[in-house]
Amino acid sequence: MITFKDIQIKFGDFHAIKNLNLNIKKGEFFTFLGPSGCGKTTILRSLVGFIKPSSGQILLSDRDITDVSIENRGISMVFQSYALFPTLNVYENIAFGLRVKKISKSEIDREVRDIAQKVDLKEAQLSKKVSELSGGQQQRVAIARALVLKPSILALDEPLSNLDAQLRVQLRNELKNLQKKFGITTIYVTHDQEEALTLSDRIAVFNNGIVEQVGTPQEIYNRSQSEFVCNFIGDINKIDAEVIQNSQLKNFIDPYKTAYIRNEKVSLSALPQHKDVVQLKGKIVDQEFYGLYTKYLIEVAGGGCLKTIEKDNGFDDNKVGDEIDFYINANDILQY
Repeated sequence: MITFKDIQIKFGDFHAIKNLNLNIKKGEFFTFLGPSGCGKTTILRSLVGFIKPSSGQILLSDRDITDVSIENRGISMVFQSYALFPTLNVYENIAFGLRVKKISKSEIDREVRDIAQKVDLKEAQLSKKVSELSGGQQQRVAIARALVLKPSILALDEPLSNLDAQLRVQLRNELKNLQKKFGITTIYVTHDQEEALTLSDRIAVFNNGIVEQVGTPQEIYNRSQSEFVCNFIGDINKIDAEVIQNSQLKNFIDPYKTAYIRNEKVSLSALPQHKDVVQLKGKIVDQEFYGLYTKYLIEVAGGGCLKTIEKDNGFDDNKVGDEIDFYINANDILQY
C-alpha cells in the first residue's frame, strides 16, 4: 500500500534519511522505532506531506504522491501535542476538518456523533472545552478528529508520550483495538520499545537515518539483525569473553564475535536436556524484587557477570550470596 522508494532527505549538509526503501501493507499497524534524532518523525512527516524528500518517491497504492498536496493524500495525522484548538469545544474540534470540506451541517452532525461514540467520548463531553478534558480524553478527541475524515492512512507521532505510565498502557490497548475496529493502515512513531512490541504488526528500527531492521516484534526481539537493534530492544547481557572461554559455550558459538543474550534467557532453573544447553556456575551478588518477577545479578565463575529475570512462582528462595548453577541455551545467543 505504501512504498518508500530510494528516499533521501537532507537539510543542508545533514542527511536525515540516507536511502530508505520500505513497503507497508494495507491494514498494517506499522511502527517506526528508534531513539531521538534517528529520522523516524522526519519520514512520517514526509509521508503526510510536511517535508518533501530530496530525492526518491513515495507511492500510495502505486500512485506517486511525492509532490501531492497534504489535503489530497488521504492521510490524517495525530500529533504528539494533539494540536487541538483550545478555544473550540470537543464537537467543534472533531468537526473542523469536515467544515473545511464544506460538508452539510446535518452530515457533519451525524459523522461527529458517530465517531465520538466509536472512540468512547460521551455526549456530555462534546460540549466541553478541550482544556477541561484529561490527557486521555484529549487523545481520543485528536484520534476522532483524524478518523472522522475517513483517511486511508492514520499517522501517529508519539501520541502517548505526554501521558503518565498507567494511562499510557491503558490507551495503547484502546488504540490497538480502535485500529482493529476500523481496519485502517496505521503508521506509528515511538521511541518506546514496549509500545512498539505490544502494538505493532511490524516494526522498522531506525538509527541515524537508516533502517537497521524490519520485522515482526518477535523477529526484532529474538532475532535482532544488528548490534544496535540487539541493544536498543529490551534488556540484554553482553557475554564477557572470559565467560565463553572458561565454559562449554566456546563449543557452540564463535569466540571471536561479540555475544549477547536476553536477560530472561538466562535461567536459574534447569532447562530441558538438550545438546545446546550449557550449565554454568556462579554466585548471586544482587537482586531486585518487582512483584511479578525478580532480577538477579550473577557473578559467573571464571569471570564476568550476567543478569537474569525469574518469574515469582512462590517457590523462589534464591538470595544474595547463594552459590548457584544456571543454564543457557546456546541457540538463544546473538552474535555480531
